[in-house]
Amino acid sequence: MMHMTLYWGKHVTLLIDSWKTDSWLSYLLTLLACFIFASFYQYMEDRRLRFRSLASSNPSPPTYGGGSAVPLLPNYRNSAKFATALLFGINSAIGYLLMLAIMSFNGGVFLAIVLGLAVGYLLFRSADDEKVVVENVCACS
Repeated sequence: MMHMTLYWGKHVTLLIDSWKTDSWLSYLLTLLACFIFASFYQYMEDRRLRFRSLASSNPSPPTYGGGSAVPLLPNYRNSAKFATALLFGINSAIGYLLMLAIMSFNGGVFLAIVLGLAVGYLLFRSADDEKVVVENVCACS
């Protein structure tokens, strides 16, 4: 039977019919898996944002003697854009799976995912808040 309200208990079916918990051990392992998966989501989001900043950066090539630019390494911006798109797709899939897990309406699963997201944010993404990007340095605009 599918629950339509938040409930507390060790009996939960998560994502697929074969992932059912019937004991406290299987329930706690399921909560641990939800916690780790939610933390991994934040890690993947951090990787995606780093790849995006790499793809959007525009390093100026060095100039030599006559002023002509000679690239020593091939341009990897397209590869970084592809990696960003791939990571976005993976991260979106993980996010939707977490949302579907929460839709089991089990209180323990809900708390495990929310705590996993918070701990993952603390470990992997809290440094993002320290960076301040100023697009226009003129204070008059």
